[in-house]
Amino acid sequence: MIFLKRNINKGLGFAVFFFMINSGINAQKVTITDQISQTPLEGVFISDLQKQFYTTSNSKGQADISQFELSDSIRFQLVGYKPYITTLKKLDESGFKVFLSEESGLMDGIVVSGSKFEERRKDIPRQIQIINSGEMQFASQETTADVLQNTGNVFVQRSQMGGGSPVMRGFEANKVLMVVDGIRMNNAVYRGGHLQNVITLDNSVLERTELLFGPGSVIYGSDALGGVMSFYTKRPVLSGGKGKTFVSANAYSRYSSANSEKTGHLDLNIGFNKIASFTSFTYSDFDDLRQGANRRAAYNDFGKRNFYVERIGGKDSVLYNSNSNIQKQSGYKQYDFLQKILFSPSSRVKHTLNFQYSTSSDIPRYDRLAQFSGKPAYAEWFYGPQKRLLASYHLDLNEKTVFYDKARIVNAYQDIEESRYDRRFNREVRNSRIEKLSIYSLNIDLEKVLKKNELRYGLDVNYNKVGSSAYGQNVVTGIRTPLDTRYPSGGSFMRTIAGYLTHSIELNKKLILSEGIRYSNVELKANFGEKTFFPFPYSDIKQTNGALNGNIGLVFLPEKSWRFSVFGSTGFRSPNVDDLSKVFESVPGNVIVPNPHLKPEYTYNGELSIAKSFFDRIHLEGTAYYTWYTNAITTKFGKYNGQDSILYDGKLSRVQTSANAGKAYIYGGNITLHAEVTKNIGLANTFNYTYGRIKTDSLDYPLDHIPPVFGRSSVSVKVKRFRGEFFVLYNGWKRLKNYNLAGEDNIAQATADGMPSWYTLNLRTAVDVSRYIQLQVSVENLLDRNYRIFASGISAPGRNFLVTLRVKV
Repeated sequence: MIFLKRNINKGLGFAVFFFMINSGINAQKVTITDQISQTPLEGVFISDLQKQFYTTSNSKGQADISQFELSDSIRFQLVGYKPYITTLKKLDESGFKVFLSEESGLMDGIVVSGSKFEERRKDIPRQIQIINSGEMQFASQETTADVLQNTGNVFVQRSQMGGGSPVMRGFEANKVLMVVDGIRMNNAVYRGGHLQNVITLDNSVLERTELLFGPGSVIYGSDALGGVMSFYTKRPVLSGGKGKTFVSANAYSRYSSANSEKTGHLDLNIGFNKIASFTSFTYSDFDDLRQGANRRAAYNDFGKRNFYVERIGGKDSVLYNSNSNIQKQSGYKQYDFLQKILFSPSSRVKHTLNFQYSTSSDIPRYDRLAQFSGKPAYAEWFYGPQKRLLASYHLDLNEKTVFYDKARIVNAYQDIEESRYDRRFNREVRNSRIEKLSIYSLNIDLEKVLKKNELRYGLDVNYNKVGSSAYGQNVVTGIRTPLDTRYPSGGSFMRTIAGYLTHSIELNKKLILSEGIRYSNVELKANFGEKTFFPFPYSDIKQTNGALNGNIGLVFLPEKSWRFSVFGSTGFRSPNVDDLSKVFESVPGNVIVPNPHLKPEYTYNGELSIAKSFFDRIHLEGTAYYTWYTNAITTKFGKYNGQDSILYDGKLSRVQTSANAGKAYIYGGNITLHAEVTKNIGLANTFNYTYGRIKTDSLDYPLDHIPPVFGRSSVSVKVKRFRGEFFVLYNGWKRLKNYNLAGEDNIAQATADGMPSWYTLNLRTAVDVSRYIQLQVSVENLLDRNYRIFASGISAPGRNFLVTLRVKV
């Protein structure tokens, strides 16, 4: 009886304890905040250790955790913050409050883009940078191109203000891959020169950005030679309970003085127990850009805009620009819309509809409008509205089966329209060239864990259909006349089918091995149709290319504070419609003609990384790499029908063609430093060096797109409701001897000595006025320096005051 009574009492005690915890969970939500600022953290991923159950925090940093009542431990995880694991008992003791601290080390964090599934950053043997939404919000940049430049690890070229062409490890445009929500943005007409497509991504709705440096063809296929930029937009948030509704809204307004930018943004989340909606709209109006007034003594007139053209009384007139630092005819407008709908019938299944639309006003091609040789070269040169529509369906499965533990299926459609319009000075005919693309894609990605082995495999299918049209239109009479198209008028298509498999294993607590392999098959066909303007000796171009890619890496963790990794990988890029069949004027006086004999280009990359933490406060990482580049597609002077010059657009132009340059090489390195001086003060620094050459029989010749030395240094302060940062952006010299004269380095935009080195001093602050309102004030280029980024056709902003007001409810 005594034994029975004791056990009954113990059972009752356990039941009462369990009831109290269970009641606490049902009665309270957990609240997650930043450890220093104590601001609520949205989007925190909350799960049990086996990830059988999970939820995310809302904009108030709250989440219902009743589903974890039988879990031993709960993990709280957010990109940019250290993971936190606790128990229900400890949560109850803390009043269901969780404080997360920001990552202080380069090895911290979770990465998705490395394998398309979550992995620990320190387990991946390659250089990766993560930019979370908090960093992007604090930076408050005008475009996503500005976000990338602000990292100090991505170089960004500009031909006009409405642009931004990222460069990673000496590769640019169609040689680096952009991916949004798991869908590749690179298409069949991504060119090898400079691209502005990244600005069609609204950084206001980005949850995070992951940058993978070096070849990424095993996971992502063609184009991933220099690296992969993976962008992830914000997800709808559920209410977290039956009969409950969660509503949140965010809005901001920003003004920038250098271009009189006026941006407004609003997003709204409505969440129920199993279905949620996220809607976002952003509008930006950019006026003409003012460049810096303080020039080097040796280049007093560099970049000055002394004239502009307007049509007055039916005649092109050259007008005097009263302020030569105002880069007339550079402004534009942009509109971005996003709609996501999430349906989650259970914690193991998620269905997501994703709709994105971006468009703009006409975008002036500033570098062409600024050309002057006795008279302006152009009266008009602009890109038409840049339209990008994306519609996709995502299925996420999180359940253990024979074939997978996790599965992700993405079916997407993209509709792209790009156009170019130009009219030479004192001519009445405006040339109009329009490209339209329809893109269909299917991605199936699976993950399976077998003891210590992590297997990830999948299938990619991608189809591009290209239509190209053109006409000349008299601006006086309105009469249209035939005009040669940029791409074959008969239409083009490009189809890719690929499969991949990756494997990683933790050999022991100190060694992690990973390998991967992929096979891609790419088919392309271009029909030239009408050959009135260019009597090509062929009616169409057909190509079928296959590529086998692989990688292997090893991570060595001798102790907590050290990390060594070695990584070998291959990359490939199959020629696309732009490479094979375009006809256009690359730079004034040079015209590119088709080359049907192009072959795929390949890279073979080796890199070594060493990371060291000191006192868990100072984190230093260095990466060195060498890339062998074969069949490199670059621009060369050539002949068309035996002639080295042809008449194009009424002007005798020298013939150029895309060609496989044989062999080239690129090597360089990156050094990154993060230091927590105190709990509230931090230091950071990046440094990048790149060197590239084309192999020749005599002296090796400069490879184009190779940036000068560049980087970023900063000191930051974070105290409760205040956050501040003082930082320096810098570029080294690009001397004339390092320019590629036949490529895309735009030597005509440089000084007589090349592109001078520069640095800017910058300051940004943010103050949480209340729980719902934040005010940001920044000053960029404090010294009002005049500078131009290498290969760019427009000068950078001068002293720029930015004011941003944010409201969150």
